[in-house]
Amino acid sequence: MDRRRFSITALIGCGLLLLLIVIAIPAVFFVSLRGLDFGGEAVIPRTGEQVESPTQQAVPTFTPAPAAETALTEQTSSGLGVGNGVLTTLYEEVNPGVVSIAVNVEQGGRTGQGAGSGFLIDEQGHIVTNNHVIAGARSVTVTFFDGSQVGAEIVGADPDSDLAVIIVDQLPDNVRPLPLGDSDVVLVGEWVVAIGNPFMLSNSMTVGIVSAVGRTIPTEVTPFSIPQVIQTDAAINPGNSGGPLLNLRGEVIGVNESIATSGGVRANAGVGFAVPVNIVRRVVPVLIEQGEFTWPWLGVEGGNVGMLISQANNLDVQHGAYIDNVVDGGPADEAGLRGTTGTTQIDQTAVPVGGDVVVEADGQQINNFDDLLNVIAFHNPGDQLDLTIIREGERQQVTVTLAPRPSGFGP
Repeated sequence: MDRRRFSITALIGCGLLLLLIVIAIPAVFFVSLRGLDFGGEAVIPRTGEQVESPTQQAVPTFTPAPAAETALTEQTSSGLGVGNGVLTTLYEEVNPGVVSIAVNVEQGGRTGQGAGSGFLIDEQGHIVTNNHVIAGARSVTVTFFDGSQVGAEIVGADPDSDLAVIIVDQLPDNVRPLPLGDSDVVLVGEWVVAIGNPFMLSNSMTVGIVSAVGRTIPTEVTPFSIPQVIQTDAAINPGNSGGPLLNLRGEVIGVNESIATSGGVRANAGVGFAVPVNIVRRVVPVLIEQGEFTWPWLGVEGGNVGMLISQANNLDVQHGAYIDNVVDGGPADEAGLRGTTGTTQIDQTAVPVGGDVVVEADGQQINNFDDLLNVIAFHNPGDQLDLTIIREGERQQVTVTLAPRPSGFGP
């Protein structure tokens, strides 16, 4: 009886053991897959930012596209994404045109150091970066991809677009200027890469997509905003400032400028911004020629037309740029544009009324206030701008002569 009980117990035990083995094998395999998925990539810290002109015209691409453009285009357009060595080829082609920038600065009588990035745009040694990277610099040092270093001089800077140009008098062998793309044709969802000097880790590349286009973001040192900004989730951190945001053809589509953060943490949160390359095309040649850039100015402040403003002002549209304030003596004031005259209550919300609504500018439909800023930005001081406005329910035509931006005012 004892032997029979022992045999039954042993048989049950073996069965349980076999069951555990059968269950354990796929469980271990599942953990291994998770290990590959989540532990297969090294995590490396990635942006040390310190914290009227007849030639103000856009210019063509400074240099031809890299030799790898055709191969890259063929691989990416075939649905292969960013695999099959595309990123490696891209890095090898464009990295020689990217530089790290170190500056010695003086603020409040004290000296300090800052770092950023930049990229070469011609064979004369001109390098594009952010204004905030070199602002207040007593000296600027450029480090090239091969580790060689050389001093640089500041050629010009534009705080309103946060762009600057520096120049070096000698270039190492095998460096190459980067070609400029066209930010007007950049689409949400495009793959992009950022190369720069995050946390002083030079020659670092990160990858992501274009998250949005047409953003307008403020600058830190002027009351004006930068239009047509590109938003990306490619990791950019302190030190990436001034470096290029590139498409997979190796063309610069933007200059990495800032990141959105929360809780006071200055690190990437998946929301980065780049000054669009078509602003670079517009500003940089003038900085090289004259050292500064003069932007046009309308002299208004306002916002978007939504449901409440449309209701309060008896509009037949829910789009346009609502003018809240007209600066005294500015171009808009001289043209007779009107701002808010009062407010009304809708659902316990004070809504402005009486301001003109711009629905068309220079023949282009204006969907929001950013659209108006974009149209203005690509004109020059002295240009006449034809506006279609809605005033008291009626459409009217107004012609405004743009002026140079003064200091201390908004748009």
